[in-house]
Amino acid sequence: MVGRQTFATINLRALQHNFSVMSQCAVASKTIAVIKADAYGHGAKQVAEALASQVEVFAVAFIDEALVLREQGITQPILLLEGVMDSEEIACARQHNFWVMIHTTEHFTWLRNLPEKQRPVFWIKIDTGMHRLGFTLQKTAQALRDNQDLLKPDTVLCSHLACADELQHPLNLKQTGLLRELATRYSLPMSMANSAGITNWPDSHGNWNRLGIALYGSAQPAEANTSLLPVMSLHAPIIALRHIAAGESVGYAQSYTVTRATTIATVAIGYADGYPRHATHGARAWLNNQFVPLVGRVSMDMLTFDVTDLPQVQVGDSVELWGENMSVETVAKNASSISYELLTRLSPRVKRRYIK
Repeated sequence: MVGRQTFATINLRALQHNFSVMSQCAVASKTIAVIKADAYGHGAKQVAEALASQVEVFAVAFIDEALVLREQGITQPILLLEGVMDSEEIACARQHNFWVMIHTTEHFTWLRNLPEKQRPVFWIKIDTGMHRLGFTLQKTAQALRDNQDLLKPDTVLCSHLACADELQHPLNLKQTGLLRELATRYSLPMSMANSAGITNWPDSHGNWNRLGIALYGSAQPAEANTSLLPVMSLHAPIIALRHIAAGESVGYAQSYTVTRATTIATVAIGYADGYPRHATHGARAWLNNQFVPLVGRVSMDMLTFDVTDLPQVQVGDSVELWGENMSVETVAKNASSISYELLTRLSPRVKRRYIK
């Protein structure tokens, strides 16, 4: 087989399983599948196609991502989580069946300037505490009052939990209560729950929930839902083995020195592929049914692992960097990062293999 055998396996059956599991956590809600950032690095087209029979609505960050999906034949409505950037985009949204997140008065102006039949389905973003996008609580009443004639039964009031992965954080209940009170007062549907909200905060379940990271088998905190399956497994081959004496160092800047006679496996993957540059000594990978520690600095194209305790190791053996045996959350924690970053930063030079 020609080419470097560094690849990510994307298990689409695990993806479908995760959607079903998470949907069952909130049976009274409809579940949107969030496939922004190329489906968190998993391939938006392939993910959308695999979920086509289960998912009513997809969500992406902005219109560029949505237009690519339309070009690739994806037909479900697509929610634009960041809204639109100008009046031309909001006019384009209805044509392509994109749902628009309204979060400024200017957005309402652009919407109003369109003939009624050219206006897209829209949601309204409310800032209940994230302080990123949306109408402040002080301005929400005026915005809804001034634009009451534009509101439809499918106009959803939406907000975002800032601390949903912190199980004891009081802001979660506060934010949920604020949004639910507004939705009740104006008789509009609501959407609050993200992945962590779906799992950890039943009070946050709304008419629509937005399923992101848990769809791909990762949860924050990681133990929140043990029935999720990792969708991506990242593998790379051993391309060299070398034996070094006690007192010798490994990698750049002599940052790691071995204390015994050591066998080092050099693996064909590095930070240019998306493996975290700041992973520290002792980060682990899975090889031949055993964990092996990372030693030395992460290079652009290569990693080095101590395989002294695995005498049967050979050049060509495949190392699991994360996946079924080595959780991406653990790798991310070791690098002072989060699973979202590792998954979305996987380089295009890593081959994708899809299991249907």
